Amino acid sequence: MKLRTATSLAAALAFAGAALAQPADGEVRKIDKAQARITLKHGDIKNLDMPPMTMVFRVKDPKVLDSVAVGDKVKFTADKIDGQYTVITLSKQ
Repeated sequence: MKLRTATSLAAALAFAGAALAQPADGEVRKIDKAQARITLKHGDIKNLDMPPMTMVFRVKDPKVLDSVAVGDKVKFTADKIDGQYTVITLSKQ
């Protein structure tokens, strides 16, 4: 019973963190569908206290990679999930 409660609490906290994620602007530099990763050149990511840079993110839903191509301008939200920077939402601009 305690494990179920801890799992539910962890899931609720992860969802709450995603809800606090603020949209950031970016440009797709590389897509790796096999590894469910995307490289973005991005502006400030305020909820992660991250300055502009180019970096690789894991994607929460690999299907979103089908909707973008290298060079696309995007708006996205990201958070740190299980110790990895992860794109939660992604849309082409």
